[in-house]
Order: sequence, then structure tokens, then C-alpha cells
Amino acid sequence: MRIDDENERKFYEIESIQNNWSLRELERQYNTGLYLRLALSKDKKGVLALSKKGQKIEKSEDAVKDPYILEFLGLPEETKYSESSLEQKIIDKIGSFLLELGKGFSFAGRQVRFTFEEKHFRVDLVFYNRLLKCFVLIDLKIGELTHQDIGQMQMYVNYYDREIKTKDENKTIGIILCQEKNKAVVEYTLPKDNKQIFASKYMTILPKKEELKKLMEN
Repeated sequence: MRIDDENERKFYEIESIQNNWSLRELERQYNTGLYLRLALSKDKKGVLALSKKGQKIEKSEDAVKDPYILEFLGLPEETKYSESSLEQKIIDKIGSFLLELGKGFSFAGRQVRFTFEEKHFRVDLVFYNRLLKCFVLIDLKIGELTHQDIGQMQMYVNYYDREIKTKDENKTIGIILCQEKNKAVVEYTLPKDNKQIFASKYMTILPKKEELKKLMEN
């Protein structure tokens, strides 16, 4: 593959070897701008580290992307669909979804129910990350994210931390996948030292590389 940026090229070389990517998978990761998406959340040192070591999963932030690219679901961006149909599409393509999530993820369940005070709650998707040794809860939201959505995920995470995880496991991570998010809502709903709850946009079509590069420059 011809990649002009040397750092980006080195990143894909390392990731291809570490993850034993096929040519098809390498092409998909490049076409979805994996390097650019990971670089968006890093400073200059972090971006440089990507080209020397690849993606390292050492803390909760490392396991989260923004945006997630779900073009493999076959859901055009302008099409209306429900959260349940989005969930079913993900289950039907769980192998591809795991690849998009990244390193160390395994699928644990869908619509996982828990109960307290005679009320039932369900987590859309539950995963486990063996590198971080923690549960990862994913909630799917159609439309713009609200503070109620964040509060609900906080409750899910608290429950898993107090009732499900063992002493030798790390704190649970919660990811809300939404079509649109208001950064101010996220910022003012979550504490400044938050390292457990994340809101990420998902896209059902491939982004333009130019758009991702502009985001990096801002």
C-alpha cells in the first residue's frame, strides 16, 4: 500500500504484524482511517508513539475510539432505523464489530439484565477486554446524546463495579455509541477526572480522509 506519511505507514506495518491482518483487513483499517482516528485523541508524543509501537492498550482511554466506523453494517447514513435493529445488525456482524473495537475485546452478551429494588435494567452489549482486565459496557443511542443517557450508563458502570467485577479486575468502562453528541453535555455531566464513561459518535459510511486530517489540525 502506498502511504505518503511515513509515521502512518509505520503504524500500519506494526499493526499488520501484531494483529496478523489479512490484506483485506489492512485495507479496511486504512480506508476507515484507523491511524487518524487514534491520533485525534493524542498529543504529538502520543502520535509519534503510534508510529513506533502501534496501538497500546494500557488505560481505559486507549480502548476507546471516536468516531467508530460501522460501514460493514450496511446502514446508509440517511436511513431511519431503530436502536434494536442497529443492535441486531451488530450481532449479525459481531466479528467485524470486534475488529472495529480493537485489541483484546471478547463478546460477553447482549441485553444483559440485572435487577435491584425489583426493577430490571438491560445493558445493550457487554464485552470484556483481557488487556485491561475489565468489563466494557456499550449502550446504543439513535440521535443526539442526552445527560440522561450518560446518567444511565453511569448507573450501569457502578452496578458492574460493585456487584459483578472481582477484586483482581479493573474498573468497568462504559461507552455510549450515538449518532450525534454535544461535547458540552458530556463535559458538564461527567466529572473532570472521569476515566470510565465515554461518548463516541458512530458513522455508518466511510469518512473522508480530508475530514479526519482537518480534525487533527484543529
